[in-house]
Amino acid sequence: MATNRKMDFLADEIALADFAKAIAHPARIAILKILAQHKSCICGEIVEGLPLAQATVSQHLKELKSIGLIKGSIEGKTSCYCIDWEVFNQFVNQFGVFADLAKNASGQTQSCC
Repeated sequence: MATNRKMDFLADEIALADFAKAIAHPARIAILKILAQHKSCICGEIVEGLPLAQATVSQHLKELKSIGLIKGSIEGKTSCYCIDWEVFNQFVNQFGVFADLAKNASGQTQSCC
Protein backbone atom coordinates (compact mmCIF):
# COMPACT_ATOMS: atom_id res chain seq x y z
CA MET A 1 0.00 0.00 0.00
CA ALA A 2 1.33 3.43 -0.93
CA THR A 3 1.94 6.02 1.76
CA ASN A 4 1.89 9.79 1.47
CA ARG A 5 5.45 10.98 1.98
CA LYS A 6 4.62 14.67 1.57
CA MET A 7 5.11 15.37 5.26
CA ASP A 8 8.70 14.09 5.04
CA PHE A 9 9.65 17.33 3.25
CA LEU A 10 10.43 20.75 4.72
CA ALA A 11 7.48 23.08 5.36
CA ASP A 12 8.73 25.64 2.83
CA GLU A 13 9.06 22.92 0.18
CA ILE A 14 5.49 21.78 0.84
CA ALA A 15 4.20 25.36 0.76
CA LEU A 16 6.00 26.09 -2.51
CA ALA A 17 4.65 22.89 -4.06
CA ASP A 18 1.12 23.81 -2.94
CA PHE A 19 1.57 27.27 -4.46
CA ALA A 20 2.79 25.79 -7.74
CA LYS A 21 -0.15 23.40 -7.80
CA ALA A 22 -2.60 26.23 -7.11
CA ILE A 23 -1.33 28.37 -9.99
CA ALA A 24 -0.88 25.42 -12.36
CA HIS A 25 -4.21 26.05 -14.08
CA PRO A 26 -4.49 28.75 -16.78
CA ALA A 27 -7.80 29.95 -15.33
CA ARG A 28 -6.10 30.72 -12.02
CA ILE A 29 -3.33 32.62 -13.80
CA ALA A 30 -6.01 34.62 -15.63
CA ILE A 31 -7.83 35.31 -12.34
CA LEU A 32 -4.61 36.57 -10.76
CA LYS A 33 -3.99 38.83 -13.78
CA ILE A 34 -7.51 40.28 -13.49
CA LEU A 35 -7.09 40.89 -9.76
CA ALA A 36 -3.65 42.45 -10.24
CA GLN A 37 -5.00 44.83 -12.89
CA HIS A 38 -8.03 45.92 -10.87
CA LYS A 39 -6.47 45.83 -7.38
CA SER A 40 -9.74 44.32 -6.10
CA CYS A 41 -12.67 42.86 -7.92
CA ILE A 42 -16.15 41.53 -7.44
CA CYS A 43 -16.73 37.97 -8.57
CA GLY A 44 -19.01 39.03 -11.42
CA GLU A 45 -16.23 41.07 -13.02
CA ILE A 46 -13.91 38.10 -12.82
CA VAL A 47 -16.50 35.86 -14.46
CA GLU A 48 -17.01 38.42 -17.24
CA GLY A 49 -13.29 38.32 -18.02
CA LEU A 50 -13.12 34.54 -18.38
CA PRO A 51 -14.67 31.98 -20.73
CA LEU A 52 -15.94 29.98 -17.73
CA ALA A 53 -19.16 29.56 -15.81
CA GLN A 54 -19.56 31.36 -12.50
CA ALA A 55 -19.50 28.09 -10.56
CA THR A 56 -16.20 27.11 -12.20
CA VAL A 57 -14.67 30.49 -11.42
CA SER A 58 -15.81 30.12 -7.81
CA GLN A 59 -13.99 26.78 -7.58
CA HIS A 60 -10.80 28.35 -8.90
CA LEU A 61 -11.15 31.26 -6.45
CA LYS A 62 -11.58 28.74 -3.65
CA GLU A 63 -8.30 27.03 -4.60
CA LEU A 64 -6.40 30.33 -4.68
CA LYS A 65 -7.95 31.37 -1.38
CA SER A 66 -7.13 28.03 0.29
CA ILE A 67 -3.39 28.70 0.02
CA GLY A 68 -3.82 32.31 1.11
CA LEU A 69 -2.86 33.79 -2.26
CA ILE A 70 -6.07 35.80 -2.43
CA LYS A 71 -8.30 37.30 0.22
CA GLY A 72 -12.02 37.59 -0.11
CA SER A 73 -15.08 38.81 1.64
CA ILE A 74 -18.71 38.05 0.99
CA GLU A 75 -21.47 40.53 1.75
CA GLY A 76 -24.87 39.29 0.67
CA LYS A 77 -24.59 38.35 -2.99
CA THR A 78 -21.44 40.38 -3.55
CA SER A 79 -18.03 38.73 -3.33
CA CYS A 80 -14.91 40.87 -3.31
CA TYR A 81 -11.45 39.38 -3.90
CA CYS A 82 -7.91 40.75 -3.98
CA ILE A 83 -4.39 39.35 -4.09
CA ASP A 84 -2.63 39.06 -0.76
CA TRP A 85 0.61 40.63 -1.97
CA GLU A 86 2.50 39.70 1.20
CA VAL A 87 1.79 35.99 0.63
CA PHE A 88 2.43 36.35 -3.10
CA ASN A 89 5.84 37.90 -2.44
CA GLN A 90 6.72 35.12 0.01
CA PHE A 91 6.16 32.58 -2.75
CA VAL A 92 8.11 34.68 -5.26
CA ASN A 93 11.02 34.83 -2.82
CA GLN A 94 10.90 31.06 -2.37
CA PHE A 95 11.05 30.62 -6.16
CA GLY A 96 14.00 33.01 -6.10
CA VAL A 97 16.05 30.19 -4.61
CA PHE A 98 16.05 28.61 -8.07
CA ALA A 99 17.26 31.84 -9.65
CA ASP A 100 20.12 31.96 -7.16
CA LEU A 101 21.01 28.35 -7.93
CA ALA A 102 20.95 29.10 -11.66
CA LYS A 103 23.30 32.07 -11.18
CA ASN A 104 25.71 29.92 -9.20
CA ALA A 105 25.56 27.16 -11.82
CA SER A 106 26.09 29.42 -14.84
CA GLY A 107 29.53 29.05 -16.31
CA GLN A 108 30.03 25.67 -14.72
CA THR A 109 30.44 22.72 -17.02
CA GLN A 110 27.98 20.05 -16.11
CA SER A 111 27.10 16.84 -17.87
CA CYS A 112 23.48 15.86 -17.47
CA CYS A 113 22.37 13.37 -20.03
